[in-house]
Formats: sequence, C-alpha cells, structure tokens
Amino acid sequence: MSKKKIVIEPVTRVEGHGKVTIKMNDEGKVEDAFLHIVEFRGFEKFIQGHPYWEAPVLVQRLCGICPVSHHIAAAKAIDQLVGIDPEDLSTTATKLRKMLHFGQVFQSHALHFFYLASPDLLFGINAPAEKRNIVAVAAHNQDLAKKGILMRKFGQEMIKALAGKKIHGILAVPGGVHKTFTPEEREYFLDGKQIPNVDTMIEWTREVIDFMKTYHADNANWIDNFAKYDSNHLGLVDKQTGALELYDGNLRSVDAQGNELLNIEDIEYKSHFKEAVEPWSYLKFPYMTKYGREKGWNRVGPLARMNTCSHINTPYAELERQIFKAYTQNKPNNMTMHTHWARLIEMLHCAELMKELLLDEDIMGDDLVREGTPRNVGIGIIEAPRGTLIHEYHTDDKGLITKCNLIVSTTHNNEAMNRGVRVVANDVLSDKPEITEPMLNQVEMAIRAYDPCLSCATHALGQMPLIVQLEDSNGNLIDEKVR
Repeated sequence: MSKKKIVIEPVTRVEGHGKVTIKMNDEGKVEDAFLHIVEFRGFEKFIQGHPYWEAPVLVQRLCGICPVSHHIAAAKAIDQLVGIDPEDLSTTATKLRKMLHFGQVFQSHALHFFYLASPDLLFGINAPAEKRNIVAVAAHNQDLAKKGILMRKFGQEMIKALAGKKIHGILAVPGGVHKTFTPEEREYFLDGKQIPNVDTMIEWTREVIDFMKTYHADNANWIDNFAKYDSNHLGLVDKQTGALELYDGNLRSVDAQGNELLNIEDIEYKSHFKEAVEPWSYLKFPYMTKYGREKGWNRVGPLARMNTCSHINTPYAELERQIFKAYTQNKPNNMTMHTHWARLIEMLHCAELMKELLLDEDIMGDDLVREGTPRNVGIGIIEAPRGTLIHEYHTDDKGLITKCNLIVSTTHNNEAMNRGVRVVANDVLSDKPEITEPMLNQVEMAIRAYDPCLSCATHALGQMPLIVQLEDSNGNLIDEKVR
C-alpha cells in the first residue's frame, strides 16, 4: 500500500468553512491529521481607526450565528473604556444584558442540538449523507423537530424583544443599555398566547434531556469512547461560590483529573495566556503560559463548563448536573460526545434564568446608563454558547481604536478539535481495507461536537501560506508551489 492523503472538504454542519487532511503511511495507518481553517476575516485589523462605541455593533458582523455573544463581550470591554466595570452597571442594565445573553445561549444550543447534531444521534454513523439533516429528522421524529424549532424561536424572539431584531440588533451601549423591557414584552413570554411560554421551554428542555439520557444508556459504549481524550478545561465561574457563570466571573481551569490549574480575575488573562500559530491554519492555538504549548491548552464550552464549575444555581439544571457528574464519579468528564448532554443542561439553566428575570421588576427599570472616568484599555470576557470569548480594545485620546484582540471560543478549542480529529481518524481509518463515507463522517462528528464557529475564529493575518497545486487529468499531483 502506498502513502495516501485523504481530504474532507468542506466539513459539514458547522458554521464557516474548514477542511480536514488525513495522511496515511505505507502500512495503511494514520500518520497525522489536521483541521484546516481556510477562510480569513481580519476583524482585528480593520476595526482599527473606528470610534470605540462602534465596536459592539461592528463585531457582530463576524457571524450571523453568534452576533449577540460578540455584542455582549464587546460591550463589557467598551464599558471599561468609559470607566464602568461590571459591578458599576445599573441593576436594570445588568439584568437586561443577561436576559439577552441567556436568550442567545438558549437559541444557539437549540440550533446545534436539533439541526446539526441530532441527525447523527437519530440515524447513526452509517446513515447515508442525504439523510443526515433536519428535514429527515422532521420526517422521522416530528415532535422532536417541532419542539426544536419552537425552542430556537423562543430564544430568537427574546433577542428581538431586547435588541430590536433577531440578527445584528443593538441593546448594549457604553455604560449600559439603550432600552428597558415593557410589561407587554414580558407578558409575551409569560402568557403563552402567541408562542409557547418560558414554563413550556423549561418543560420541553427537561424532556429533551431525558431523551439524551435514554439515548446514552442505549449507546453508552460508543458515546463514552468516541473521540475521548484527556484535556484541561476552562470556563467562567462565580467569583465567590464557584457556580457556573455565563456573564461575568473568574477564569478557572482544571486538568483531566480535576486539579485546579488557574483561577484568576478575567481581566488578568493576558498575564496567563499566549497564542501560538501553525503554518497550516489561520486559526491560532491559545495556551496557558505557565504550562507551555504542549500541556497548557484547554477545551472550552458546555463540557468544560460542567467540569470547571462547583454547581449550577438553578434547581432543575443543578439536579441534571449532579446526574451528569455522578457518571464520572464527580471527576472531569473527558468524553467528547457528552458535550451534547452538557449543552442541554445549559439550555435548561438558561430557560430557568430567563424565567427568573421575566418575573423580576428590575427588567422594567429606567436606570439604564452609567458614566465613569475614561480609560484607554477595555477587556470583556463572557461564556458564549461555544465557550470562553475574549474581547480586548485599546484606544487613543480621541477614542479611536488602535488595537483589537479577539480570542473566540473556537480558537480555544482549536487544539482540542485537532486532537479529536487525530484520535477518531486513527480509530476508524487505520488498517482498514476501504475508506467509506461513514468513516469520514465520524471525523466530522469529532469537530461538530464543539459546534465550532469557524468564521468568528479566523484572525491570524499572514500566517497561512498560499498553496497552488497542479494536477493532471487523473488527479495526480504534478507540481506544487507554496508562498
């Protein structure tokens, strides 16, 4: 057997464009595998020169899937430029921003689980490619598909009510928010007359979690072992209690055994993280400086957040977290496919939080904007649906942005996704007489579990080479130039 190169392009059912290259040796074993991010956005560069207050609007254009996350992270950073730390925001502004954030996490998780992940779970890895989509899911399980669509709609309607529209809306302004919640808007989500209400969202999410637990019980062997590998885990936790935190908290990292590696104020991140680059991807590789490039990388996202937090401060989600953690004897869970289970627990948490806020009179307050003493550096960190999201801006004395650094969730997961690709490729492709489409789909599944947003993550200007390949009519490589 001769050496072989397998290319999966594009990687499907993810946001953005990427490809996988798998190199096979003469003995038919996987030699190496890479996830290539082959698109470039350049936001860190072209946002320079814009006034700081434009940042929460501009950065939403990174992506149509997670604009709210960039809006909120940028807003937290811009707050600091006008002298306002998270604790300085008004109670109303804080709660309205959180409501927007929870609506975004809820709808994004619903989108990923029902639209992107469920085809693999319902139909299995050997299903034909034309069946692995939301249309086939609707035909196979109409009730599940209907609930998934309506659950996503609920989150999107929450975003629209707060930000004016479902995509690229505006709520946050420097030092607060520009609008409050009205009694009519609140009743829309509580009375259930026009859309299923927030109580229904809680009920349905609990039902879907039960579905996932049953599915896991029936398929535990492959769910537990697919793309399983040890890693560190990073996420925000409450500064006092260690509870799961999505909006503001300390950055905490634990290793695969649960030992704490990091627990710092979020704005201290620069003292503890660096970003490496590789020649085959536009996507950077963040790592904790203390532990180095090889050992200092982290997973982020739902699975990581379950591993880094001490508890969840809403009752139903905490009960489900305890069941989730009991499966690994309260040790960190390093099973990649359990990310889907963790994602649903977070959906439940966000539904419970939205109900709490909808019943809170503070969301209809009129104390919306605060002012402070201007600064020239602002850092905003939140837990986006896909994981830890970092925005940092520097300005001159005229308030124009001179420097921008974005470390998005998918960037943190870059090393994790590459490890997953290599593990799965080795498991399913090595020593096999024939390479089949279902085998290649499994490689994609290792990536898809992280719900990557590849468009958001591509910022490493000038790091990826231009490759030009010349092939003959039979597909044989004749020449290659790299610049």
